[in-house]
Amino acid sequence: MAYDYDLFVIGAGSGGVRASRIAATHGARVGICEDYRVGGTCVIRGCVPKKLLMYGSKFAHEFEDAVGFGWTVQPPTHSWATLRDNVNKEVDRLNAVYLRLLDGAGVKLHMGRGRLMDRHTIQVGEETITAGKILIATGGHPVIPSIPGCELAITSSEAFHLPELPKRITIVGAGYIAVEFAGIFNGLGAKVDLVLRRDRVLRGFDEECRTFVHEALRESGIRMRTETEIGRIVARGADGKSGPFEVHTPLGGMFETDCVMYATGRAPNTSGIGLEKAGVQLNKAGAIAVDEWSKTTADNIWAVGDVTDRINLTPVALMEGHCFADTEFGKKPRKANHHDVPSAVFCQPEMANVGLTEEQAKQQLGEVRIYTAAFRPMKYTISGRHQRTFMKLIVEAATDRVVGIHMVGDDAAELIQGLAVAMKAGATKAHFDATVGIHPTAGEEFVTMRTARADSAPTRAAAE
Repeated sequence: MAYDYDLFVIGAGSGGVRASRIAATHGARVGICEDYRVGGTCVIRGCVPKKLLMYGSKFAHEFEDAVGFGWTVQPPTHSWATLRDNVNKEVDRLNAVYLRLLDGAGVKLHMGRGRLMDRHTIQVGEETITAGKILIATGGHPVIPSIPGCELAITSSEAFHLPELPKRITIVGAGYIAVEFAGIFNGLGAKVDLVLRRDRVLRGFDEECRTFVHEALRESGIRMRTETEIGRIVARGADGKSGPFEVHTPLGGMFETDCVMYATGRAPNTSGIGLEKAGVQLNKAGAIAVDEWSKTTADNIWAVGDVTDRINLTPVALMEGHCFADTEFGKKPRKANHHDVPSAVFCQPEMANVGLTEEQAKQQLGEVRIYTAAFRPMKYTISGRHQRTFMKLIVEAATDRVVGIHMVGDDAAELIQGLAVAMKAGATKAHFDATVGIHPTAGEEFVTMRTARADSAPTRAAAE
């Protein structure tokens, strides 16, 4: 049977665009569909605009720091509308870049929601399209729990378009998005309440690092409402829909806020795209089930990115999409490698890591050596700001191999990105020790840690 396309991609986010472009460069006839804007969550309503907001929020601290270095700074003022609109202009620019990339690669864009009719047929609006192979890259979406008044809350998607900066904002959640937006709104001058179900932020990260971040957020002025849940939200505005809002807890507590933002997790975009018609099955978590080649339970359909809920990071989606295209169309079979993937949380202070946490290393490897450094950055010795940096190296005792690198502090992501290469290459602690540091920098601390922590070598049994 002759198909319209060799490959059709449902979803034009990072993974889908990368896969379609690479497949096209390998000579495939490729089509792609998108029902909103090209670029996906990261570019349109995620990591890119969020980091731009983070940059904007940090200037308040920079103005304060400048005084210690002899600058006279008049009381600064901030325009939320200017920041918001400039960020959205950059998003528009990037959307246009993605459109040009698709066009330049010869990929045909079909605007509309893609829905599988069978294993080789896709409905996009009024169009019926056929393809030999299909890739699903529909991403995920934020989830708000079903509580009374939940319709009054926003998510990160709406946060980029707020008509005005709220004076008080309540953010519910303890993960990436929650702590990043808490830092953004706090830096811009809002009073921030961070509501956590547990005792600390960033569950799943290194325990020592997440404690360091938690305390830093609290010291920055963010109110940490730990071991708390929201039972209902009540609007006190005259229209019954607008703020201020009353936030009620199940145990009878109540506080007021001007905006409630949920950042309690995301779910794969799997509904309404016809998966059942094509024999594409979901896993127990509700994501598309795939094998190590990103193939679904249908033999001509693959899936990459957040819709598979493996590692929900843009660079991972890019890697998965690229590997798929090389394997299926480039005669260069390769699997996506999900080991030792570096990541960063752009909270304030910033946190980044690669490899195992201390807890994971002790469970998996048994005897490990832990090296840490905590210090006040040179810049703040003059500015007077109370902010410290924390670094950690985790070393497998039997091999001397560095198996985990963690940092909380300014430019953590930039430093960890380079160190991730070293760890991927199998660097040992001896390699770190033999490297001359660049002085004076924060990064030199990673190559000058000489003494392991005294309590860092329990047996496997003790760790478990």
